[in-house]
Amino acid sequence: MELHENTVKPERTLLISVDTGEYDAEASLDELEELAFTAGADVVAKVSQKRESSSDANFVGKGKLEEIKELCENEEIDLVICDSELTPSQINNLENALDVRVVDRTTLILDIFASRARTSEGKLQVQLAQLKYSLPRLTGKGRQLSRLGAGIGTRGPGETKLETDRRHIREKIHSLEMQLNDLEKRRANLRKRRRKDGIETVALVGYTNAGKSTLMNYLTNAGVLAEDKLFATLDPTARKLVLFDGREVMLIDTVGLVRRLPHHLVEAFKSTLEEAANADLILNVCDVSSDEFNEHLNITMNLLYALGCENKPIISVLNKCDLLDGSKQLLSLSNSVCISAKTGAGIPDLLLRIGQLLPNRRRKVNLLLPFEKLAILGKVRKDGIVLSENYTENGVEMSAILDVDFIDEISDYIV
Repeated sequence: MELHENTVKPERTLLISVDTGEYDAEASLDELEELAFTAGADVVAKVSQKRESSSDANFVGKGKLEEIKELCENEEIDLVICDSELTPSQINNLENALDVRVVDRTTLILDIFASRARTSEGKLQVQLAQLKYSLPRLTGKGRQLSRLGAGIGTRGPGETKLETDRRHIREKIHSLEMQLNDLEKRRANLRKRRRKDGIETVALVGYTNAGKSTLMNYLTNAGVLAEDKLFATLDPTARKLVLFDGREVMLIDTVGLVRRLPHHLVEAFKSTLEEAANADLILNVCDVSSDEFNEHLNITMNLLYALGCENKPIISVLNKCDLLDGSKQLLSLSNSVCISAKTGAGIPDLLLRIGQLLPNRRRKVNLLLPFEKLAILGKVRKDGIVLSENYTENGVEMSAILDVDFIDEISDYIV
């Protein structure tokens, strides 16, 4: 008896882009190719058309559509991916004209996220984004969604299958949002606990495939998956990092970013991205060997500003400097460090800079609180770490670790 291994043949894929001048269509199409490769597709060809705007009916013009149809037949294309977010009618019209399956950029990214999610929160976030994206796209699915449903007690009288599906999706979305709200409260309590315990946090953010996970592994031996693929890491990871001055901080790896990240994903992963917004220091990691590293830095900075991080200390970490040939001139950036997370070059400089910019927000103080100031005593116990406490005739003598802002407020009672 012979055993044969079942192998899944990669889908022969064609990429389509419409260049309207709103963004760098060529760079976006190249990134779409990387996304398709990450999803397991075999990209056979790429087609781009310059237009003032994409066609409302077919995304591309009629003439270009005929060329694409011929290309699909000649190259035996299985899948067409469009580098934009398509309407349900556009997808339907393209599939009818080309006789192949058609997906858009957002669907592709959602598919990658779904395959990468490992934690329960990550899976919930991806599922929520998928359902919110699919809800308005149920129309145009064909006559099977407009028929009346059958089944006693399963749906309202005269309710069509389309209406039933919408109702089920809305109910599922509400259920997922409730679960994510509970997880978000748990995450907020965890952040509050870290702050109470005096744990300072450093967040790794940046463009996808910039080397954040490789840097995380080098600094903390975290064992995070690090691959040369987009979105190799989806779920956030936190590990302890020891600085040169002996301080222990929490290093948090976050999901990578891409151009035109679908707003469904930004909204679904808001709680995860807030790990960066609540960090004491942010490392904006960028692949300096990429010709577009300045744009990648700006994309990340724009998102950080949208999250309210403009007043936080940010270090631009220019990674993969070992891949530079020496001819490339780097722009002078404030608070930037050139490193190689693969070889370790520049890591000491990075750790030194982290220690310099990371604010030491907690300090040990000795207090003498009068008995009539029990409100202060309660706040010390709630928000600080009490090392010792002794009742005397003059009040309560305490040794505690407190936030420096609170110390300024009660400076009159410092011994």
